[in-house]
Amino acid sequence: MSSLWPRIEPLLARVEKPARYIGMERGAQTPVHRPQNVSWLLVYPDTYEIGLPNQGLQILYEILNERVDAAAERAYAPWIDLEVELRARGLPLFSVDTHRAAADFDVIAFNLSAELVFTNVLNLVDLAGVPVRNEDRNATHPIVLAGGHCAFNPEPLAGYVDAFVIGEGEEVVGEITEVVGAWPRAGRVDREALLHELATIPGVYVPAMYDVDYDGAFIREVRPRYADVPERVDKRTVADLGEWPYPKNQLVPLVEVVHDRLNVEVFRGCTRGCRFCQAGMITRPVRERPEEQVRTMVREGLRRTGYDEVALTSLSTADFSGIDRVVADLVTDQEGTGGVSLSLPSLRVDAFTVGLASEIQKVRRTGLTFAPEAGTWRMRQVINKLITEDDLYAAVDAAYSQGWRRVKLYFLTGLPTEVDEDTIGIADLAKHVVDIGKQYSKQASCTVSVGGFVPKPHTPFQWFGQNGVQELRRKIGLLRDATKGTRAQVKWHDAQATYAEGIASRGDRRIGRVIERVWRAGGMFQEWSEHFDLARWLDAMAAEGLDPDWYVTRHRHHDEILPWDHITAGLHKDFLWNDWQASLQAHGLPDCRWTPCYDCGVCTDYALEHVVASPVAPAGGSQGTGQDLSAGGSAPVRFLGRVGTGS
Repeated sequence: MSSLWPRIEPLLARVEKPARYIGMERGAQTPVHRPQNVSWLLVYPDTYEIGLPNQGLQILYEILNERVDAAAERAYAPWIDLEVELRARGLPLFSVDTHRAAADFDVIAFNLSAELVFTNVLNLVDLAGVPVRNEDRNATHPIVLAGGHCAFNPEPLAGYVDAFVIGEGEEVVGEITEVVGAWPRAGRVDREALLHELATIPGVYVPAMYDVDYDGAFIREVRPRYADVPERVDKRTVADLGEWPYPKNQLVPLVEVVHDRLNVEVFRGCTRGCRFCQAGMITRPVRERPEEQVRTMVREGLRRTGYDEVALTSLSTADFSGIDRVVADLVTDQEGTGGVSLSLPSLRVDAFTVGLASEIQKVRRTGLTFAPEAGTWRMRQVINKLITEDDLYAAVDAAYSQGWRRVKLYFLTGLPTEVDEDTIGIADLAKHVVDIGKQYSKQASCTVSVGGFVPKPHTPFQWFGQNGVQELRRKIGLLRDATKGTRAQVKWHDAQATYAEGIASRGDRRIGRVIERVWRAGGMFQEWSEHFDLARWLDAMAAEGLDPDWYVTRHRHHDEILPWDHITAGLHKDFLWNDWQASLQAHGLPDCRWTPCYDCGVCTDYALEHVVASPVAPAGGSQGTGQDLSAGGSAPVRFLGRVGTGS
């Protein structure tokens, strides 16, 4: 493996932001390549600015390089200008750490955080000099791996990715390393035998080990080709987050990136049960990081990186049982130090208090974003986002009273059972938020960000047919008209991109050829509005003889085999179906941490504990239902036991 740097370096004067490609960031690892080591190239299939902050990639980068039998490097999608230069000179995709050719690695592993990057995955495999279709690869080619949330429906990329990791990767990457390491490339005469062995690792899905039969447009059966290959692939879950205090050396980028700050994960999973939220469903159960470990990671991280902002991350940070104590301690640490700011992304409005707002603003005030998701209480019951208008207004009052002048509200439109009254309700909420702010400042304003809803696999809404382009545009028009002349500014996601996301996220194996056609027609960087064109997707669907509305706007049947049914996040399908039916009746379910178990299947099937560190309900207690959760008014803690122990 030799460095391509002498041939790459002269090209950087020709491109925008050459620092994207040079490596050498603070926190970068020094991989040790030995003949017996398994070499990993960890690839984020979007630009450096988007990919570098990704915590999943950084965690695996460190874990693999700590192993004596592995070496890991990073790569990001080169922007169009550099790709043109590379292809013109016959140069391949390369790592940013030592500038080695991607094809020289044993494993090329992609992080799939969004479905519209699928075309980039194909492009990067091709740029690496590896056959795009996995059926065309032989023993000399790297194993193409993928993981991340979008891997929970791997079928659209089944013809292109050799193996998928379902779930969390901290432990399974070591097991993959051991299997691949036992097959030195010089001796890999039978690539299928290696793939077969990978398919026996828990949590690893190898599409080539499964046959799919169709009955017309519908799937008749998905069956394994060998007796020792599981019929269903269960996700991998790390039981104790405290055992994995990564990243220990967060990367500090050389150019401005998204989320350019120290990020410390405080817990994984969510039991709020929002029916639209794939991340909340597939990452169950909740596992909290020990409070003292959070403090240590923040203090050490700030010292190593030099950042002046730290974010405590999770799906709902204010639900961390020790949040008040941790925030108070961190703020005390930073007072008088010149202003390191603390941000809490993913704030629940019913868990945000004046006290929390007061602590955060003691150091340096950052932006606040709340996500009511829907404009009316009925709609929030449908989606199980059980926060009332009073919850929202109390939260924004707390924020404005502590000196904030702008808050951002995030909503979805196109949700099941949604009517125009619900859409107008978004505007009504926003205008009232501005009115609250004006009590404290004439400059008070509110930004309303609206995304089109895409029903995702492994959620109760996976049977719902999403709104089409014209209907989403009509609803955005209603919202814009209802907020004209106010200090509520409306921003929205492109309805056409939402439609294409529906094709990619809910597709079966037949959609793979559609993705390939979009890529071959020039459809890269589909998450970037200047490069997205729905016509490419519709033309590709037509060329493959597929009806896009059948995949996107059609409601699914109860007995229909869904493309991802042989992949499991631990949630019983009956649980999801019953929750879907409950949503149609606008019936909400409180957080199962504070109520009897709903038997979703995760804790019992995975022999994991539901980690809650403190016997105190989150602020707001009843999650907006107006009900006490126990006779004494405080929420009982439920430690969901291991298999055989009951609850």
